[in-house]
Amino acid sequence: MSVPWLVTGASGLLGHDLVARLRRDGEDVLAPGRDALDITDTGAVRRMIAAHRPAVLVNCAAWSAVDDAETHEREALLVNAEGPARLAAACRDTGTRLLHLSTDYVFPGDGTRPYREHDPTGPCNAYGRTKLAGERAVLSTAPEHGHIVRTAWLYGAGRPNFVRTLVRAARTGDTLDVICDQSGQPTWTADLADLLVRLGRAAVADSLTTRLHHATSAGETTWYGLAREVFRLLGADPRRIRPVPADALRRPAPRPAYGVLSHEGWRPGPLTPLRDWRAALAAALPDLVRAESTREMST
Repeated sequence: MSVPWLVTGASGLLGHDLVARLRRDGEDVLAPGRDALDITDTGAVRRMIAAHRPAVLVNCAAWSAVDDAETHEREALLVNAEGPARLAAACRDTGTRLLHLSTDYVFPGDGTRPYREHDPTGPCNAYGRTKLAGERAVLSTAPEHGHIVRTAWLYGAGRPNFVRTLVRAARTGDTLDVICDQSGQPTWTADLADLLVRLGRAAVADSLTTRLHHATSAGETTWYGLAREVFRLLGADPRRIRPVPADALRRPAPRPAYGVLSHEGWRPGPLTPLRDWRAALAAALPDLVRAESTREMST
C-alpha cells in the first residue's frame, strides 16, 4: 500500500507535532523510529522508500547537539549530510518530494539585516558546517525533488526545550541568567508543522517556484527578550530574568550573534510565512503549561 507521507525523526520536537498534525488531517503517515530506519544506511533507506513510495518525505532527523559537534564533526556529518544525501537519492528515484529541515546556522551570524534565502553562507561552527553540507547534498542529488526548509529556535510541547524550561522556572520562583546578545526568531513547532504540510502539498502540485524556504516566526528578539515575554504572559515578574552576554557561558561551540531569517522568498507565491513570534508564543503557552504539569505529575 502506498503511504503518502513519511516522516524521519518523528520522535523529536518537530516530528512529534508534524505527525500529530498529519494524523489529525486524516493523512496516511509512516513515522519509523531510529531503530526501524537509520537514514545513514543506504540499503535501509532505499528499501523503505521503494516499499512505501511516499508522496512527501519530511526529514526531521538530525544531529542537533551543537556543542558535541565541535569534537564529533565526522559523526555529525554522517547524520546531517550523508544521511540526507541517501534520502535525496531514493526520493529522486521514486519521484518523492523531499522536505529537508535545515537551520539559520548555515549563515555566519554577523549580519545586521535578516538573511535572505540566497545570501552567502558561512557557518561559524561545526554543526552549521554539517547542516550546510546536507543542504548542498539534497539540492545536488535531487534538484527537482528536494526542498530545503530552514528554521530556528524551535519550541513546543512534545519534548523538553528552552521555553518549557522557562515555564517551569516561572512556577518555581527561580531567577535566571539569559543571553541578551544573540538575536533570532522563536518558532512554535505546531506552526511550523502546519507550514510543512502546506509546503508538502504544494510541492506535490508543482506550485513552488523555489527550493529554499525560510520557515521561522516573523519578527525577532533575543533569548533574554523571549524569556521576559514568557514570564510576562504567565504573570511572573520579568525582572527575575537577568541579562548576560553569550561569552559569559563559555560554550564549546560559538553561536551566531544574529540568526534572523528573511521571509521575502514566500512572496509572491501560493503560501504565506509564519505569524509573529509573540502571537505564536501566546497561543502555544497553554499547551506547554499542560506538558509541564503532566511531567511534574509523572515524576
